[in-house]
Amino acid sequence: SEWIEIHIRDNGPGIPAEVRDRIFQPFFTTKPSGEGHTGLGLAISRELIEEKHRGQLEVVSEPGEYTEFVIRLPVG
Repeated sequence: SEWIEIHIRDNGPGIPAEVRDRIFQPFFTTKPSGEGHTGLGLAISRELIEEKHRGQLEVVSEPGEYTEFVIRLPVG
């Protein structure tokens, strides 16, 4: 089957491996509590991409260099 890939990359501090394994869990956040961060954004994104569109969402990160999210969606 054919896929369309969308790559979203930044040049920020990256995501450490121990955090990277948890970022798609609902309510997980590294932000201080009380600042309005719910930790739902990536969990909802993954659910929409994988369950509603039969796609894939993954993250690749090199601490100190970049983080890249890769979205793959089936064509047709």
